[in-house]
Amino acid sequence: MLPPNKQSCICQMTHLTLYTTLGCHLCEQAEAMIKSCLPGSTYELELVEIANSDELMTAYGVRIPVLRRQDIAQEIGWPFTPDDIQNLVNAT
Repeated sequence: MLPPNKQSCICQMTHLTLYTTLGCHLCEQAEAMIKSCLPGSTYELELVEIANSDELMTAYGVRIPVLRRQDIAQEIGWPFTPDDIQNLVNAT
């Protein structure tokens, strides 16, 4: 059994989606930035290839890379900064 002060400490995983496409150098930069400014954080990063979906191509084709936090349906588009990423992850 955990000590009383540890029982309520349940970390919830933040699910982030990076909309990207093959050969997008900005997308590669965005992915590297995300990984470097969130080391050890409780997040899951999913890369979504927009070329596989007409709907995603319409929504993100001229905007990628776009980073979306799924649980609050909030997005940031390129160019974004490490501070923008932190703000998205910490948003409520």
